[in-house]
Amino acid sequence: MAKLYFRFGAMNSGKSTAMLQAAYNYEERGQRVLIAKPAIDTKGELRIVSRLGVTREADFLIAPTTSVREEFAERRAAVRARTGEDVHCLLIDEAQFLNASQVDDALRIAILDDVPVLAYGIRSDFQTEGFPGSIRLLEIAHSLEELKTICRCGRKAIFNARRIGDRYVFDGDQVAIDGEHVTYESLCGSCYLEESGGVLGRP
Repeated sequence: MAKLYFRFGAMNSGKSTAMLQAAYNYEERGQRVLIAKPAIDTKGELRIVSRLGVTREADFLIAPTTSVREEFAERRAAVRARTGEDVHCLLIDEAQFLNASQVDDALRIAILDDVPVLAYGIRSDFQTEGFPGSIRLLEIAHSLEELKTICRCGRKAIFNARRIGDRYVFDGDQVAIDGEHVTYESLCGSCYLEESGGVLGRP
């Protein structure tokens, strides 16, 4: 039986890079993959964008109303019709933006369709609260793997602090895509609490 994997880490821990490497490893062995990401992640549009500069176009976007299992089945059938070969893995970037039912679909793909699903994302937002997709993945994934990165002080980073310009902000919408006006910095617990004035969660 295939498995659902959740590989998570703070910002800058190399999640997209690791996902693209996993795709490369499958394909190097002659095995086909499908890559997806939530449509809400507008950075790079249809492309997966690694901070190391590596990019690759996703095979499909996942809208809030998308049935992940149905979409995967259609794409898998298209690959079979075009190439005569099967899909050996589904890789999902920015999986924190999935909803709970879409994560359940990912588990069904692994168990019922016998195709491994590798989901990559962050656990919590800039206010240290879990994203719906990440919460569900932590609840039901067969395998959990943390990808590590370091804070400015050298400790292990576990939180994602939001910045607008040179200023840290601790209120606002849960989702603001990293880009021109908003950036994120990975911080350890001590540095996060220093910047937030000791606040964890929504003020």
